[in-house]
Amino acid sequence: MRDFEGRIALVTGSATGLGRSMAVKLAERGATVIVNYSRSKSDAEETATEIGAAGAQSVVVKADVSSPEGCAALRDAATAFGRLDILINNAGITRHARDHGDLDALSKNDFMDLYAVNVVGPYLAMQALKPLLQKAHEASGRASAVLNTSSIAGTTGIGSSVAYAASKGALNTMTLSLARGLAPAIRVNSVCPGFIGTRWFKNAMDEEAFAKTVKSVEATTPLNVASGPDDIADSALFLVSDAARHVTGELLHVDAGLHLGFSPLAAR
Repeated sequence: MRDFEGRIALVTGSATGLGRSMAVKLAERGATVIVNYSRSKSDAEETATEIGAAGAQSVVVKADVSSPEGCAALRDAATAFGRLDILINNAGITRHARDHGDLDALSKNDFMDLYAVNVVGPYLAMQALKPLLQKAHEASGRASAVLNTSSIAGTTGIGSSVAYAASKGALNTMTLSLARGLAPAIRVNSVCPGFIGTRWFKNAMDEEAFAKTVKSVEATTPLNVASGPDDIADSALFLVSDAARHVTGELLHVDAGLHLGFSPLAAR
């Protein structure tokens, strides 16, 4: 399926994990992809290599999405193509403080750091890239697509920390506001994953703890599975495809039902 043939896509935070999976899947379906990273150039180049293997073109851009200068660099990269059809705001960070009742676990700076990347970053990216998204709409007559990578933390209040959950809740609200404000030229949606078996989770714990977490997720999600990045990416790309051309302002849970809570019947 080459339904993104000829389209220009930008995926922030696409050096690894879910971002890489979305970038590669876009390429497999025909898109030219702008790959973004903030720290690991080698990982970003691996993503670009996979995109090339899929027969697509890519550009790798180092940029910190939490700064206007970083988003200007993304804009400059997209300007070379004359338009932008798809923007996926995937870059994100967290602070691990899983006891949400421990109010000494997080500082003001923790909150400010998370909001800078998880909330302000997507806003700055959309601010910088809005003219190019509008140009794509004018050229094709099709609404351009913005997808924000959120989390079930933003809809349930669970997750790695109170600050992380609050930042994703803010991102969800911003998704709704901008879906109204940027229509009809631009559609804005969010995907809300739960557990994803990537370095994001693995780096927060040792190998034994990670294995236990996977088993726990498999036992307590209604679908009895632990999601990987490709599982999330397949659903996420629906929201930027023509199949979702009439979808905007949606928060799509892709978490094997984790947001529903534990079901004894599902664990049988």
